[in-house]
Amino acid sequence: MKISIFGLGYVGAVSLACLTRDGHEVIGVDIDATKLDLIMAGKTPVVEEGMVDLMAAAAASGRVAVTTDAQRAVLESEISLVCVGTPSAANGSQDQGAILRLAEEMGRAIAGKSAPHIVVLRSTLVPGTVEDVLRPIIEKHSGKKDGEGFFLCFQPEFLREGSSIRDYDKPPFTVVGANHAYPVERLRELFGKLPCRFIETSVRSAEMMKYCCNNFHALKITFANETARLCEALGVDPFEVMDLICQDHQLNISPAYLKPGFAFGGSCLPKDLRATTYLAKMHDVEIPMLAGIMQSNRNHLDLALRKLLALGKRRIGFVGLSFKTGTDDLRESPLVTLAEQLIGKGMQLTIYDPEVHLASLLGANRSFIERHLPHIGEMMRADLEGVIAESEVLVVGLSTPEVAATLARLCRPEQVLLDLVNLPRGEAIAARVDGLCW
Repeated sequence: MKISIFGLGYVGAVSLACLTRDGHEVIGVDIDATKLDLIMAGKTPVVEEGMVDLMAAAAASGRVAVTTDAQRAVLESEISLVCVGTPSAANGSQDQGAILRLAEEMGRAIAGKSAPHIVVLRSTLVPGTVEDVLRPIIEKHSGKKDGEGFFLCFQPEFLREGSSIRDYDKPPFTVVGANHAYPVERLRELFGKLPCRFIETSVRSAEMMKYCCNNFHALKITFANETARLCEALGVDPFEVMDLICQDHQLNISPAYLKPGFAFGGSCLPKDLRATTYLAKMHDVEIPMLAGIMQSNRNHLDLALRKLLALGKRRIGFVGLSFKTGTDDLRESPLVTLAEQLIGKGMQLTIYDPEVHLASLLGANRSFIERHLPHIGEMMRADLEGVIAESEVLVVGLSTPEVAATLARLCRPEQVLLDLVNLPRGEAIAARVDGLCW
């Protein structure tokens, strides 16, 4: 098929590479010319396992084109996958500015097409957005009706940063929310060969289930961390408790996320929780558990801050800065927040993260770190050895065998190590190791 992809962040870039690999012709669209140049040079705009080789192969295939011109992309494709960002606004609502502007552009482009165009929204959207907000805009600017001159549908994505290619190839299910049979059948041709159930539902249900999935993931993380805090107070091993909970595959469903660790962050869970609680407030619906998740998450971060300040040491080294191992995404990373708070308390920080290269950070990721840690370049170190050598206290937010082995080899008895990731217990580390709440 001929497919256009709007927005070349994690979801868009991975989709472009995978669809090209699978034999489709793909046009990538983004306002960031740097991303477009990288893709045409066979380089990946995002740090993701497997993307270096996959993007190089995509560029070499001759089936990839890139542009900033939305009209060209629509005219030269049959299906458009919309993957632009929907971040949080200052009041917690969803900032739909980018997708609203794109809807106008797509409407004008569809006006010039004779064949019906399929628009597949993959960006997380507040329920009702597709039918009540975007459809009227596209109908107005195209002069055509949904179901006649074009087709709108919503297909939530389930790509996790750090494992997104594997998630693309083996998703939990494919869900398509649509009001007409034609786009469903075309998407079945495109994604029906994946090893999972293909489920057709209403547009609103598809929009809402994406929020529910992310809220449930955030809930599971918080549940495990709250359990760990209580376990610490009671002298119970939280990992043993969670392992027992996860033995029940009949009622507890899945062990995913049910491991004590540090606070959650990233570009999905915090903003979608904020949007959910904002929606409930606007409709006078009380959701105290969901509304309390962000506070509980902040409490978990505050626990780390209190433990570090109680040590009374000023030279602190961070092992990891992104919101989770295997990605360079710094957006709403709890480690960034923790670093920001420690700097405000007068601490001297050094930072090592093998995936975070300041020169290659793009878009919202770059804006976020420049806003929260403007002098990060002075704190970054190219090797873990340097951070260990300079620090009295080490905050470990990376979980890899290499990190554990280096800590075991170089840590000194007078150092304190705050473990946020449950380091492998087989490694004998000379420093005093304190778990966050274990």
